[in-house]
Amino acid sequence: MQDYDLSIFEEETGKLGLELTDTQKEQFIRYYELLVEWNKVMNLTAITEYDEVISKHFVDSLTLARDVDFTKIHNLIDVGTGAGFPGLPLAIAFPKVKVTLVDSLMKRVKFLNEVIQRLGLKNVEAFHSRAEEAGHNKKFRGQYDLVVSRAVANLSTLVEYCTPFAANNGIFAAYKSNKAETELENAGNALKVLKCTLEKMDKFTLGNSLDNEDMERNILIIRKSGETPKAYPRKAGTPSKTPL
Repeated sequence: MQDYDLSIFEEETGKLGLELTDTQKEQFIRYYELLVEWNKVMNLTAITEYDEVISKHFVDSLTLARDVDFTKIHNLIDVGTGAGFPGLPLAIAFPKVKVTLVDSLMKRVKFLNEVIQRLGLKNVEAFHSRAEEAGHNKKFRGQYDLVVSRAVANLSTLVEYCTPFAANNGIFAAYKSNKAETELENAGNALKVLKCTLEKMDKFTLGNSLDNEDMERNILIIRKSGETPKAYPRKAGTPSKTPL
């Protein structure tokens, strides 16, 4: 712990209303170390510098805390989680929430399971599957208070991937770049077909780089207002090739 400066991380999480315990801070540091270690042998992230991981992965993932009341969230699923973002940071910060991580690449799932084990996370499970297949699995379909996804696909496709997992009146939180407004305009039909409405767009800038477009982010809070039609998600590859 003494080798890492946690002051910026503590400041940024404090702004989000989060007070992390020493154990949680240690878990984030260990997560960072495992990420860098595994990234040497497989492609998990292009971002490996400590300060950048803190800002662009950890704080970015946790920003959802200002949009969602996690005291009312029993479970969440992270679709296309990759190296575990945003699901694992949320699992560390909110240990009472049951978290499911879904990814289509087994190598990444092995990494996630290693992190889960090494950090002693009791509230997390990782599952190997494509979103289109998991979305029809009764274990997952319609079971979650909150669905999250970050940097996976354009919004039209992402809504089809993710909303089948949400319970009726559940929330889908889409982590997007500064191009979210354009994506939202193009996703109108997908939202209508899949019985969803936009409740909020949270625009923010990571860190203090107010003039850096690369640091501009949006979280779209989408509410599911009815049961997903049985035809969705369509078979593997279709949502991305022919978005609704």
